[in-house]
Amino acid sequence: SIDTRTLERGDLFIALRGTRDGHEFVADALVKGAGAAMVAHLPSGAASDAPLLVVKDTQAGLEALGRAARARTDARIVAVTGSAGKTTTKEMLRLMLAREGTVSASAASYNNHWGVPLSLARMAHQTRFGVFEIGMNHAGEIRTLVRQVCPHVAVITIVALAHLEYFDTIEDIADAKAEIFEGLEPGGAAILPAANPQIERLKRRAAEAGVANIVVFGSTKDCDAQVISTRPHGNGQIVTAEIEGQAIEFEIGAAGTHVAENALAAALAARAIGVDPAKAVAALKDFTPLQGRGARVFIGHIDVIDESYNANPASMAVALKLLRQLAPQNGGRRIAVLGDMLELGVRGPALHAGLARDIARSGADLIFLCGSQMHALWEELPASHRGAYAQNSLALAPELTICVRPGDVVLVKGSLGSRMSVIIDALNAHAAVTA
Repeated sequence: SIDTRTLERGDLFIALRGTRDGHEFVADALVKGAGAAMVAHLPSGAASDAPLLVVKDTQAGLEALGRAARARTDARIVAVTGSAGKTTTKEMLRLMLAREGTVSASAASYNNHWGVPLSLARMAHQTRFGVFEIGMNHAGEIRTLVRQVCPHVAVITIVALAHLEYFDTIEDIADAKAEIFEGLEPGGAAILPAANPQIERLKRRAAEAGVANIVVFGSTKDCDAQVISTRPHGNGQIVTAEIEGQAIEFEIGAAGTHVAENALAAALAARAIGVDPAKAVAALKDFTPLQGRGARVFIGHIDVIDESYNANPASMAVALKLLRQLAPQNGGRRIAVLGDMLELGVRGPALHAGLARDIARSGADLIFLCGSQMHALWEELPASHRGAYAQNSLALAPELTICVRPGDVVLVKGSLGSRMSVIIDALNAHAAVTA
């Protein structure tokens, strides 16, 4: 554990240095039942006989624990990366594989320099399957992390414009995502998105890394796993698909063609590690999106799509397409509530303004925007579609709550730093007062 708030009795507490120095919390961790603490120096407040494992660097120590856990297991391992859809695909795989044996998977979005080794270190030696999410915002990050994970299967969900503060072109982003192939075990499989403009580049990078087994997923006939059609079903959908020539139909407890396609990516990954894909997708009827990642919740009589955790231009387009697919009830409207997409560098304002095309196709009746970069989009909107604009989500929330009415479908989306969860909280509070 690296967090005393979630530490369980018997855990090894690792004092990482981040925004706060974990050594400040060692004494509290031991009081809460930590079996021992890994530290780089003797922490203040700890008893003289405290069980301490002293190392030169606790981050390096955590990584060593992760590598040791990976080395001792015979588990079949899948690594997932992409500009969007990583966590959803990872969670679908967790659900699919759990029917076949014990699964160890990244918690939440533990996909960075501490999240990946922490997830590995928590993997029990008798685990049958491992599913690990790998993220990045700089070149070279995935290379370092995937060499710790050593997966048998690498999944790339999508390559899209993101983290443009650190990349000059979309091709650079594709190359950084393709680093995931460098850690594949011999004979491993690469699973790629067919419709992505970077697909041929990804295939080349996979081949250069020595990957012979390359399969693709999507909605076109040339895919190894193809979405044929979808139809709404409850809060989710029924998907008709073909996987490696096998026709199947299955239910997912989440809406959106992008979800259906990522489910097929997960099915191909399951197949590559020895699980019948038809059996695997049957588990998805119990899948529900995570909070902030497409969770669909009814707040009062308002249908809310909670996409408040993350955003980039590609995921915004996908979310607005989903808004189009959901029909308001009883005279309701489609409403998009959008916050800034961060880490887009100097292209940020233009990319925000460019969302006007996706909004026009979404059928949204009203648009509420917040954040300095979203003002560029506000300028592009016709007056008839303008709900309200504010500098931040806290100021925007009351403008939205006085406007919503029963039957509305409301999409809430923005980067985590835009704090769009404030909008979800405001809608809940409004519903409680007006109930």
